[in-house]
Amino acid sequence: MRSRSRPVAEARSGERAARWMFLAPAAVYLLLFFGYPVVKNVVMSFQQYTATTFYTGSAPFVGLQNYAKVLTSDLFPKALLTTALFTAGSLCGQFVIGLGLALFFRRRFPLGGVLRSLLLLPWLLPLVVSGATWRWMLDPDTGVVNAVLRGLHLSSSGIPWLTGTSQALVSVILVNVWVGIPFNTAILYGGLQDIPPHLYEAAKLDGAGPVRSFRHVTWPLLRPVVGVVLVLGVVYTLKVVDIILVVTGGGPADATETLATQAYELSFRQFEFGRGAAMGNVLIVISLAFALVYLRAGRRARSVREGIA
Repeated sequence: MRSRSRPVAEARSGERAARWMFLAPAAVYLLLFFGYPVVKNVVMSFQQYTATTFYTGSAPFVGLQNYAKVLTSDLFPKALLTTALFTAGSLCGQFVIGLGLALFFRRRFPLGGVLRSLLLLPWLLPLVVSGATWRWMLDPDTGVVNAVLRGLHLSSSGIPWLTGTSQALVSVILVNVWVGIPFNTAILYGGLQDIPPHLYEAAKLDGAGPVRSFRHVTWPLLRPVVGVVLVLGVVYTLKVVDIILVVTGGGPADATETLATQAYELSFRQFEFGRGAAMGNVLIVISLAFALVYLRAGRRARSVREGIA
């Protein structure tokens, strides 16, 4: 018995060692490129870390002073509201249009695969290129959008897409929706492909039309994918910086200034790295809070389904 159990134990230990060997590169990568920057950012948020620190090497510990300055600044409530509006508007536009396109491409038709491939172009282009292109298109004087509106006699003077306080926020939301539609479409289309076709056939035999089939078949089975898309969309949208900086620069009159752009402003324009790190940590906490709320809601939904079953 001992002679047989020894080879089994050795085989198990070998399997464990092999697993750790496969996990080690990923763990080292995460620690170096994710763990260390996060820890460094947290440490900097408690220090008076400015441009002079690079010469003197001194970054005095200031405790929660950076957080107090960030949270009590006059711009923080406005930036928080703008972040909420930008995130909500972007998510609604991306998800609704993405779901509609996913349902549309589920039907087989000529050149359907080619059109799906072309739909990925906005997602594959560098965001700076997309932002610069949209900035040119939305220019109040020479932009093609206002030129089309004038040509169709829909607006005589054009719309101040980039110079109006309310229009500028709408503009960056539209650009971010355009960039995020391919991601939503691709993920939701993959989720639709996993739904068994015989369920739709059974619903059709029961007299269900397209609306009832979507409500009772598509949506319940697509809900887990929808949750993943929404969580990833929130995390991505909260940290959007490049699109806003290229299109509006945070203006006019800070109308498009979000928490992410404010963190960039503090760190790389005012060179207040400690306050910028504090703002970045506030943004991380908001993202984690949303993710935790989603996970808790998902657990409750699963427990309710299990209780019903």
